[in-house]
Amino acid sequence: MNLPYSEKLPIHFLAACFNNTVATYKFYWFLSILQELENGKRLINKKLLFARMLSNSWYTANYFNLSYGKSDVLSNQISAVSRIENIPIHFNRETVCRLLYESRDKNTIRILRHFDNQVPHWFLSPWFQGLTGTDSEKKKKIYELNVDEKRKSLYFLKKEEIEVNTEWVDYLLENTQFLKSFCYWNLTLFFQKHNPNVPDIASKIIKDAQRPKLDKQRKNFWNLVFKEAPDNKIKCIYTEELVSVNNYALEHFVPHSFVAHDLIWNLIPASPKFNSSKNNRLPQFDRFFEKFYEAQTMGLKTICEKYPRNKLLEDYLTIFSEIPTVGIIGTPEFKIKFQETIKPLLTIASNNGFQYLP
Repeated sequence: MNLPYSEKLPIHFLAACFNNTVATYKFYWFLSILQELENGKRLINKKLLFARMLSNSWYTANYFNLSYGKSDVLSNQISAVSRIENIPIHFNRETVCRLLYESRDKNTIRILRHFDNQVPHWFLSPWFQGLTGTDSEKKKKIYELNVDEKRKSLYFLKKEEIEVNTEWVDYLLENTQFLKSFCYWNLTLFFQKHNPNVPDIASKIIKDAQRPKLDKQRKNFWNLVFKEAPDNKIKCIYTEELVSVNNYALEHFVPHSFVAHDLIWNLIPASPKFNSSKNNRLPQFDRFFEKFYEAQTMGLKTICEKYPRNKLLEDYLTIFSEIPTVGIIGTPEFKIKFQETIKPLLTIASNNGFQYLP
């Protein structure tokens, strides 16, 4: 993906900023600059940009639990700040950014300042090729030389701020959406490399970590199953408690923070109290799969018999080549398909740092 051309600007230097990337910080740094430029700022506080870098990647690290690889310290810094600040996972990115920027905790400030030694000047290194000396000597030279407007660097470095070069402002604003897409595309490639078996990488880079509303799945599937169940109750597979249509949680068997979808084949009724404590922990396959499978087949069979035109049956096309019918539900082949879908997801999620239920 090539950057938009300009006759007046050294676009090849900007493109070179992203060559041979072994970490994500360049993309999150550039995204943060674009966001503040959209907010009308040319003189931008570095601490604000560092806070925005962390907030832009907050859910990718904290909620979706993606691996950043061994060379990337960003996820470690996010984990550290998350423990220090105790910011609830459901807070949106702007709120997270503001809390980090305004924090007076010395450890949070130290973590944010860490990026000052790694990010602002090294990002500009394509404009200053051929410098010799140690890293600290190169840093000093970049700070001294970047004031030369003839170099047309993307921004000018100051002690506490960067100032976006006036010559670049129009280009950046006119091409903001493309440039953001460029960053997200490359971040997707980066995370796919380090998380080869994880589903839906792209959305895990962009999505907020908001718990999904499952009104459609409740009203148009499981409420209908409750209506046909004995005494209108279903047993929670985790607690053995009987739950009713007016008192149940719709629970992701494999956590939403891993699968990043709300397909009906991964949803079952559960005790509300248990569901609130499960969070994103994994159910042990040997302990819970049989009960999960029984709940799924019972619900699916009910819908197929009573409501065969139910649109949510189409969710099962991600497992089966055709929408299941009553005749195949519960057959050995049917069960194997479920096993081959669920077991690898749990294994991969565990390998990516998700914890099992005790």
